[in-house]
Amino acid sequence: MINLLTRILGDKKEWKAMAARADALPRDYQAVYDEMKGYMWRFASGDGMAIIAVLKDVLGLFETSAAERKGVLDVTGEDVAAFCDERLRGTTSYFDTWRASLNREVARKLAD
Repeated sequence: MINLLTRILGDKKEWKAMAARADALPRDYQAVYDEMKGYMWRFASGDGMAIIAVLKDVLGLFETSAAERKGVLDVTGEDVAAFCDERLRGTTSYFDTWRASLNREVARKLAD
């Protein structure tokens, strides 16, 4: 129980630190980051830690790119959804969970 509590409190502190970092970005980066967060959370599965790791990486990329005075769309490209999808590749999503469930149910029913 202590490990769970420690993890929750640690995750909350990490999330707040990430939010502070995002708030320090230039306004255009903040806008894109906020939209990306909403988009990516739609696909989160499990405890969401995979999405947090992806967002943390994006945040680092955005910080570096903003410091280099690059435009945010120079970093993401015009298709921000494709940029997000590429970052999500390899993470488990609800789609994966639903696909596995469908396949299990079909296999179970066909085995009966």
